Amino acid sequence: MPARCFALAPLPLILSACTPNDPAADAARDAAAIAAAPEAKVVGPAQNCINRSQVRATVVRSDRVIDFEMNGGKVYRSTLPNRCIGLTFDRAIIYETSIDQLCTQQIVYSLQNIGGVPQRGAGCSLGEFVPVEYVKQTKAES
Repeated sequence: MPARCFALAPLPLILSACTPNDPAADAARDAAAIAAAPEAKVVGPAQNCINRSQVRATVVRSDRVIDFEMNGGKVYRSTLPNRCIGLTFDRAIIYETSIDQLCTQQIVYSLQNIGGVPQRGAGCSLGEFVPVEYVKQTKAES
C-alpha cells in the first residue's frame, strides 16, 4: 500500500484579541464601572495601606471599584488603576500577603467559581484607599 502524504495549509491567525485600543471606548467603560458603585462622599485623605485584620467585609462594586468595610463602620474605597477582568462576574477577590496590611499596588485576584470549584482568576493591583461614607438615598431618589 503506498504511503500517503498530506500538506497542511497555514491556518489563519485569529487577531480579534489583539485589536487596537479605542481610548474613547475604554474611557466610557471605565466611567461606567466607577459609576456602578454606590454614591459615596470622601471623608478624609487617601491612604496607601489599611490593616487587613480590621477588614470586616470586602464588597466588589465593579471591575474597577472595591469597598473595604472595616470593623467599627469605616469604609475605604479602592479604585483600581485598570479594569480587572472577571471581577464583576463572581464579585470576590483573594490575595496573599505576609503582613497585616493591604497596600496600594497590592495584587488581588478575582476569585472565580468554575464548576463549583473556586479558582484564582485575573490579577489586578489596588488603588489608594479613600475613606468614604455612603450617601443615603431618599425614597424619592430610589
